[in-house]
Amino acid sequence: MNELVRWSSRLPDHLLAEHEVHVWRAGLDLDAISTSRFSSTLSPEEKTRAAGFVLARDRDRFTATHGILRQLLGHYLCMPPANIPIKVSPHGKPALSNKEKKDVAPLHFNLSHSDGLGLFAFALKREVGIDLEQIRPEAAKEGIEEAYFSAQEQKELDRLPAESRAEGFFRCWTRKEAYLKARGEGLFLPLDSFDTSLTPGQPAVLYRVDQERWSLYSVCPEPGFIAAVVVESKKNILKFWEWSDQINSLGE
Repeated sequence: MNELVRWSSRLPDHLLAEHEVHVWRAGLDLDAISTSRFSSTLSPEEKTRAAGFVLARDRDRFTATHGILRQLLGHYLCMPPANIPIKVSPHGKPALSNKEKKDVAPLHFNLSHSDGLGLFAFALKREVGIDLEQIRPEAAKEGIEEAYFSAQEQKELDRLPAESRAEGFFRCWTRKEAYLKARGEGLFLPLDSFDTSLTPGQPAVLYRVDQERWSLYSVCPEPGFIAAVVVESKKNILKFWEWSDQINSLGE
């Protein structure tokens, strides 16, 4: 798919259809009033995690990320954000708990953030994973690929010209992370145990025994960033929305 997407600033005119994947983009550096409002919607566990950050900037971005997630979930579920039951799997994947509301289980979601930018993905009856990274050239020079990339990926990365190496590195990294997040296994499945494509300008491809179960998409949310979305289906329509304070009453 074309990585240059158009982010709609208006509210969706319908809730999620079965074959749609809604991807939301949000800036996370909010004013104190918005941050405080979002903090009031977090669960006790989320507030504890937020308090664990040493830097106020990191604490506020965590609060914004999880507050916006709850707000968007509230929109799709028609529930107050603070009342949404979210559980986290042993491998770190968030999901809806059906203990309090039996009909929320078909909605799946995932989130990622990097340097003040957040992405959120929502799908019905299908697992979804999303990963976002700021392209940092210095990271592609640290030899990280030797520990985490497969032999095939390392060869493909080595073939890239120097000016494309950082972008190729983060294309590979986000695609692998999105796949693991969609599966809900975190690093339980070694990153070098499967392959993805990484060459800029070429299709995003997953090479694995279960590759027919998944679709892989590459997205450039804004200059200097790269993201990947993995969906448990071969029939998907991706739609892109821009979150802003103008729609901060979602779910309330």
